[in-house]
Amino acid sequence: MAYWLIKSEPDAFSWAEQVENGVEPWTGVRNHQAKKNLAAMQVGDRAFFYHSNIGREIVGVVEVVRAAYPDPTAETGQWVCVDVRAIGPMPHPVTLATIKADPALADLALVRQSRLSVVPVSDGHWAHLCRMGGWNS
Repeated sequence: MAYWLIKSEPDAFSWAEQVENGVEPWTGVRNHQAKKNLAAMQVGDRAFFYHSNIGREIVGVVEVVRAAYPDPTAETGQWVCVDVRAIGPMPHPVTLATIKADPALADLALVRQSRLSVVPVSDGHWAHLCRMGGWNS
């Protein structure tokens, strides 16, 4: 199993909407590196659901339930999406400020590549962030 972090602006698509919808296609990614990350996702992988712009915090955990396929919202066939299902909310949301203040997370892709909407998370970082948020992985 691999781990990821996916970002969404909560005023466009929130954690509450993910939970309500159950399985949701993760569409609209239009960055080539983020696209490569989506294409690398496999069924069973887990991802932190991160609210960007408003809140700036990890608010939940999702599971990939369908591997990469052509994004139906794209005008051309070069973009992909995956389907994700909500697993549960982060008991104690982990803020970006808290993440940046922790030296153990200095090389986390969220910190190093802050503009990417889909980034990998190492096993060690996943475990650390889960402890910070009170998530039993």
